[in-house]
Amino acid sequence: MTTDASGPGTRRSLAAQLRMLGVRPGGTLLVHAALRQLGFVCGGPQALVLALRDALGPDGTIVVPTHTPDNSDPAQWRNPPVPGDWWSLIRAEMPGFDPAVTPSRFMGVFAETVRSWPGALRSSHPHVSFAALGPAAGRVVTGHTRADMLGEGSPLARLYDLGASVLLLGVGHAVNTSLHLAEYRRPAPPREQLGAAVRTADGGREWVWWQDVRLDETDFGALGRDLEATGAVRTGRVGTGTGRLMGQRAAVDFAVQWMARNRTTEDA
Repeated sequence: MTTDASGPGTRRSLAAQLRMLGVRPGGTLLVHAALRQLGFVCGGPQALVLALRDALGPDGTIVVPTHTPDNSDPAQWRNPPVPGDWWSLIRAEMPGFDPAVTPSRFMGVFAETVRSWPGALRSSHPHVSFAALGPAAGRVVTGHTRADMLGEGSPLARLYDLGASVLLLGVGHAVNTSLHLAEYRRPAPPREQLGAAVRTADGGREWVWWQDVRLDETDFGALGRDLEATGAVRTGRVGTGTGRLMGQRAAVDFAVQWMARNRTTEDA
């Protein structure tokens, strides 16, 4: 971790910076965070959760991605790939997704801290779940559909309906999950077959398949730079890192138009 001459980040100092950035009481906030980029924080991810709750107040809600990309079709794994003769065994033995106990993967320690916080709720999608903490949590995570997993049946669409904001802490737009919602709102996006292990009603597990939009975040960095050029994103210091705050609805609407101009029909 980096250090700063002004001292460590604390619950109080982070909350003050978040308020200065524009986080307001009563809001619903989808947070993507790389804690390491914020420098030394006294209390680590716990302090950041508490600071966000202080800034949002008792009526505010924190939402985080708690995705499980390893619970997916091994035939599509690339980093690293696995031998083809493993695929059927992985599909047969992967534990079924359990919102209560299955840890997220590659989402960072902050997301895991929110997921395991007392009172947090988590959506039931076996591949791209979200966790939420606060009064709007149930509205955000309930009814997450298996197909169109980041589309109209997802927490991203519920956040759009709620007029939520997106907060990027120490990360860029390349990981701004909300931009995927724009892919679902394009005409006839390309689709692919996906799979995952799920729990069954009797407590067992099974492998399921569904058709979904083929996601592509490779141009999100460029999209985000153009979004920032419109003035729709507020930036400021949080810890020793950079925070970016934007209205999710404005970001998604901009992304729909941006993709129409910048993606070919083949890219969709």
